[in-house]
Amino acid sequence: MDREGAFDIRELPGMAGGRAPGGRPSQQDDLICLHDWREATSLMVLADGMGGDGGGELASGGVIHAARELWDERAWREQPGALFLETLCQSAHEEIRRRNSWVSAEPHSTVVALLLRDGQAYWAHVGDSRLYRFRGRRCLSVTRDHSLARLKLDRGEIREADLARDPDQHVLLRGLGGSAPPEVEHGYAPVRPGDGFALCTDGIWETLAPGELAALLRDPDLYHGVHEGLLRGSERGGEQGDNLGLILARSEAPASWLGRLFGGLTLT
Repeated sequence: MDREGAFDIRELPGMAGGRAPGGRPSQQDDLICLHDWREATSLMVLADGMGGDGGGELASGGVIHAARELWDERAWREQPGALFLETLCQSAHEEIRRRNSWVSAEPHSTVVALLLRDGQAYWAHVGDSRLYRFRGRRCLSVTRDHSLARLKLDRGEIREADLARDPDQHVLLRGLGGSAPPEVEHGYAPVRPGDGFALCTDGIWETLAPGELAALLRDPDLYHGVHEGLLRGSERGGEQGDNLGLILARSEAPASWLGRLFGGLTLT
């Protein structure tokens, strides 16, 4: 398909990520995907910013800035996977706090991050940006939203089918940029070649079902899968729809010795 279009999409081996404005005048979702062939390591980070007067864009941009700095410092080589992602989330929080004085409204952001290395997957999140883990058509796990609506679901006050439409879905109980350091939730699993991951902001998961995300991951062309996901989300969200951010990734077989001769790649 044509790689130029209305959506901001980039691709790397085994992954593709993109975003769309939806019905909003500004883009508060941001993302970065990084890959090091020599170390067979990939990092994907997605953020959904909040705050008026440009605060949302500033916050999500701060998350991506912190992720890129830690990657360039190669901290992921020295730290266990979970510790590296904890460091990333706390560094992103501090970066947003540092940017507070730049705008009149206090900026905040969600974050969801995935690190793939040595046949293992490590993920972390704060807020309601999600990570889905698939094996074929089966959803193995999904992160738990840190929202008031999710708390109501846990208490039995609403049904899971009503979660995306609940008025308290956007009331977050955790986020980056607040007065206290964030409580980060972590996950870990071994991966098989072909396992798939979808990282998405609420603009995507509120409009696409898990089965649809699994189908997008089975598309041989992940760029096309991201494009289709953003297109469906934009159409279903309509004129009042939220920003949309989506990263699709598949676990690949170990890189050949030839691939390890080349350096890292970046998608921003």
